[in-house]
Amino acid sequence: MLNKIKLIVKKKNRKKIVSLTAYSKNIAKILDKYCDIILVGDSLGNVLYGMDNTHQTTLSNMIQHGLSVRKGVKKSLLVVDMPKNTYNSTHDAVKNAKLILKNTKCDAVKIESNYKNSNIIRSLVKAKIPVMGHTGYTPQFKSRFKVAGKTIFERDKLIQDALKIEKAGAFSIVLECIIPSTAKKITDALKIPTIGIGSSLYCDGQILVTDDILGLSGFYPKFVKKYVNLNTAIEKAVKKYSKEIIGKKFPKKQNYLYGK
Repeated sequence: MLNKIKLIVKKKNRKKIVSLTAYSKNIAKILDKYCDIILVGDSLGNVLYGMDNTHQTTLSNMIQHGLSVRKGVKKSLLVVDMPKNTYNSTHDAVKNAKLILKNTKCDAVKIESNYKNSNIIRSLVKAKIPVMGHTGYTPQFKSRFKVAGKTIFERDKLIQDALKIEKAGAFSIVLECIIPSTAKKITDALKIPTIGIGSSLYCDGQILVTDDILGLSGFYPKFVKKYVNLNTAIEKAVKKYSKEIIGKKFPKKQNYLYGK
């Protein structure tokens, strides 16, 4: 675990860090060949359960899917999101993070910043729990989407927040939907790697939701690039399957398990 984290940290200013989300063993097994970091994101609430936001994603949800993803990950650093209201206090944070690590065997947890919880990160690190930070647009603490870091005040506030997260002991930090100039200043100010989502090429690495890049989620903001449209491919396959059943073309004799 610590060796994997050290490798991630060493990539800062050397080689871009590749990250994606996974919620199941089968997807994780594919991502593991190409990713440095695989995140079991609380975005599974939106992507898998049809929730309007991540606020209702539970600890049980994260553990259930983290356990599945762990079975497909051998090489990558596996990080699991701590969902909303599971780290309101240092006591709850340590207790719930230990529960996640124990049940999923992940390498680290990720928590979002509300500009006040660097002490939470410090407590987790003190308890020997590796932490990935997250600042900028933080879905758990925001009810509406807003691009971050536009004004000088916002820029300076984000830089200070990132520095506090680093000082608290986080080994890396996600920068979400931060304007390029501010993302660059944060990245330049930190010794730990920055992982961008909608925050420009200036970050040390990038992360996106896998279902978004595969064309499955129906969520395609400007910062997402759709690399393939699996939605169309799946619909085509299901349509053909349906047609063959109705037309009595499936199953054929070669599909029978026994007899004629």
